[in-house]
Amino acid sequence: MERTALVNAAERILREFDTIAVVGLSRDPAKAAHSAPASLRAAGYRVLPVNAVAEPGSVLLGERVHRSLTELADAGVPVEVVDVFRPAAEAPALVREAVRVGAKAVWLQQDIVSPEARAVAEDAGLLYVEDACLAEVRAAFGIEKVGTTRVSRE
Repeated sequence: MERTALVNAAERILREFDTIAVVGLSRDPAKAAHSAPASLRAAGYRVLPVNAVAEPGSVLLGERVHRSLTELADAGVPVEVVDVFRPAAEAPALVREAVRVGAKAVWLQQDIVSPEARAVAEDAGLLYVEDACLAEVRAAFGIEKVGTTRVSRE
C-alpha cells in the first residue's frame, strides 16, 4: 500500500469511527496488545475486546470480552473498526469475518502484513491499514474523541 493511501486511510478511520473491536486484546498490561487499546480508550474511543481464549463473562478495559467478531455482532454490538493483534497468517480469515459482521475498516498492527487480507478488505470496500500501530498513529494525528465529537490538537 502506498504511503499516501495508508495515511489517508488511517486518518479517515480515526476521524470517522468511534468503536474499535480489538482482536487479540491481552489481559497483560505490559503487552502492546493491552496498552495500545487502553490508550485508545483513554482518547475516547470505545474499545471492544475480542479474545478467543477469554473466560466467559470476563471484562477488559471496562467492556465484556467476546470470543469472536461474530459473537460480538450476534450480541447486537455494531463493529466499525477491527484492530488486529494476531499473527499475519490469521489475518485473511479475520478480515473475512470483519466483512461478514459489517465492519467498515480493518487495521493490522505494527509488523503484521498480509497481501491476502488486504485483497479481501479492498474487494469488500473496507478501509485498510497494515503494519502500523493504531494508538501511535492516533497520537501522531492528535485525534481524540470528546463526548460524541472527536477533536484534533493540530
